[in-house]
Amino acid sequence: MKRRFQVPHLRWWIMGLIFLATLINYLDRLTVSILAPVIRERLHLSNVEYATLGSSFLLGYTISQGLSGKLYDQIGTRLGFTCSVVVWSVASMLHALARGLGSLNLFRFVLGLGEAGNWPGAAKTAAEWLPSHERAFGLAVFNSGAAIGSVLAPPVIVWMQYRYGWQTTFVATGALGFVWLAIWLIVYRPPELHPWMTAKERELILCSKPPQQQGSPIPWLSLFRYRQVWAVVMGRTLVDPIWWLYILWLPEYLNKVRGFSLTQIGLFAWIPYAAADLGSLTGGFAAGVLIRRGWSIDQARKTVMGIAALLMPAGILAVRVESPIMALALIGVVLFGFQAWVVNLQTMPSDIFPDRSVGAVAGLGGTGSGISTMLCTIATGWTVDHYSYTPVLTAAGLLGPLGAITVFTLCRKIERIELPVEEKRFGNKS
Repeated sequence: MKRRFQVPHLRWWIMGLIFLATLINYLDRLTVSILAPVIRERLHLSNVEYATLGSSFLLGYTISQGLSGKLYDQIGTRLGFTCSVVVWSVASMLHALARGLGSLNLFRFVLGLGEAGNWPGAAKTAAEWLPSHERAFGLAVFNSGAAIGSVLAPPVIVWMQYRYGWQTTFVATGALGFVWLAIWLIVYRPPELHPWMTAKERELILCSKPPQQQGSPIPWLSLFRYRQVWAVVMGRTLVDPIWWLYILWLPEYLNKVRGFSLTQIGLFAWIPYAAADLGSLTGGFAAGVLIRRGWSIDQARKTVMGIAALLMPAGILAVRVESPIMALALIGVVLFGFQAWVVNLQTMPSDIFPDRSVGAVAGLGGTGSGISTMLCTIATGWTVDHYSYTPVLTAAGLLGPLGAITVFTLCRKIERIELPVEEKRFGNKS
């Protein structure tokens, strides 16, 4: 009898695909930010006008987060990622046709609609494919795609701009999504149905999960009854603007305040994002090690998140030091702490809720993130136009500890809760 084709450790190949999707996601997202000095000069944009590009993206991103989470819960991970990648790849390529601020804002909005699905989709994939002690590290692998994409974006995009021009740069980065999608459609199946999975790995994945409740995904309004949902939403709402501040504004800050040329941005802007990648992997790995050593999920998550939150105020010092390299190093500390924090926060929906509601809870967290980041982006543009980056980075430095206090207060214990098929009571009383 012919032996069936099998792939050892298939779950990590799947998470590797999610990593690549996230990397491409960030290459597409950061093209405008990296080329901001060129785009602003050609279109004669003020800081507030430039901020509208970020806000247009975030408006689409925010609208899509909650909808994408429900979409993934309804149609599954395979088709969910297909929808997201097609939308954001087409939108990225359309940037090459932009002829003014209005069309550029429109394409940024559609890009946000597509890219938002990557995050609830990744959380749902980790919940389906990984046992609980591996989920934080699995999400760290996926999240490192954001950091690696941010590392690669400055030199790659600047080189392509000089070599081929900005229109070709947008087309090339957008086309990468379709290459990824072809591989995804060939490789991905649910773990219980995947023909390439070994029997040992299938048993590890399926037997390590708590029994799943039957029923359709829990409605949004019912989810809001749970303090644990509010903990995820408020954690993303309060702390995510730190990441977006440096994603959207770091090239501009380096250019206008630190005097970096576009070439120098390409050479040095990757440093904080490399630190972010290390933070993501460290945060996920540390939580997994603690859980394997007998710590409860609650103790492990909160210990790592608490330490990470204490690193994020380093941004208060970054804006005050004279050395540009020291400023980059301190920003690296901020992003290291942020990624160690967020990889554990993004794992909480799968720690607490059954698989049928993980995408929705993760999406609601992303919605809170999008709303607060839109407001912060416009506020940053206004503040920089009228004052400087100092009050912006100072305020951002306080958000990490504030977010940790809020999450730990709302979610008294990170543990699995059982959702009834029919919601009749108010929240979880534990």
